[in-house]
Amino acid sequence: MSLPAEFALIARHFAPLAHPGGLGLLDDAALLTPPAGRELVLAADAMVAGVHFLPNDPPETVGRKLLRVNLSDLAAMGAEPIGYLMTIALPREIGEDWLDPFARGLAEDQRGFGLALFGGDTVSTSGPLVLSLTILGSVEPGRALRRAGARPGDAVWVTGTIGDGWLGLRAARGELPDPEARIAARYRLPTPRLAEGRALIGIAHACMDVSDGLVQDLGHICRASGCGAVIEAARIPLSPWAAGADIRDLIAGGDDYELLFAAPPEAPVAELGATRIGRFIAGPPEVTVLDAKGAVLPLSRHGWSHR
Repeated sequence: MSLPAEFALIARHFAPLAHPGGLGLLDDAALLTPPAGRELVLAADAMVAGVHFLPNDPPETVGRKLLRVNLSDLAAMGAEPIGYLMTIALPREIGEDWLDPFARGLAEDQRGFGLALFGGDTVSTSGPLVLSLTILGSVEPGRALRRAGARPGDAVWVTGTIGDGWLGLRAARGELPDPEARIAARYRLPTPRLAEGRALIGIAHACMDVSDGLVQDLGHICRASGCGAVIEAARIPLSPWAAGADIRDLIAGGDDYELLFAAPPEAPVAELGATRIGRFIAGPPEVTVLDAKGAVLPLSRHGWSHR
């Protein structure tokens, strides 16, 4: 007797990705023994076609981005990955020619980041493709990095460069020249800063990843910590691709997945590729951006809204 379509799909594309605790994806739930002496860290993110990725994006990059944006949440807490659960809502027109490279992309990043699939669900939909992933990681008890904890006098630090996600989206849409698709790759395949997150344990007072825009995400830290922040536009690290772009677009665009954190001005973070871009101050939980002359830079928007 042949397998029903859903189970045949799971057996072909996703069972090879399964963690031993996933039991071959043959049961309704998985088994997980947490690492000895560690706390579990859990996070979830969803992606919708046409909203979080372009409908014509290569399917192998869609699967990898889904995994990486969740890994970035682990990085922001200083956690190490264990595995993940995934739910996909598939439109009828998506078939094997899409699912094959999607699963191959997941397999590639599973090997690269050291984790595996525990299970999930597969359903059909008449709407757009919807992907949801719940990631599991671990951290030493009481050592997880949090958004709360920034203090007046701390410096505002960020890893990597800011604005490449927004520029990459424009390139993927054909709005910027990108003959080798290098800029688009910054949007399609962000790099979760897992090693940097682990290195920040005991150094950073607060941390999160930049997913919705630098200013907006810094505002989240300020609200959680009960203080304000001032950043200097001229200090924000930019890549060569950002030449000529409006800094206000770069800091509101999102999809950078760099780590944004509070730490003392003298913190030993140079080897992490971190740049000091401002300071936390006493006062209401607001973010002020200063231009090169020290004047307040007016912003029409702070970042991406999910509503």
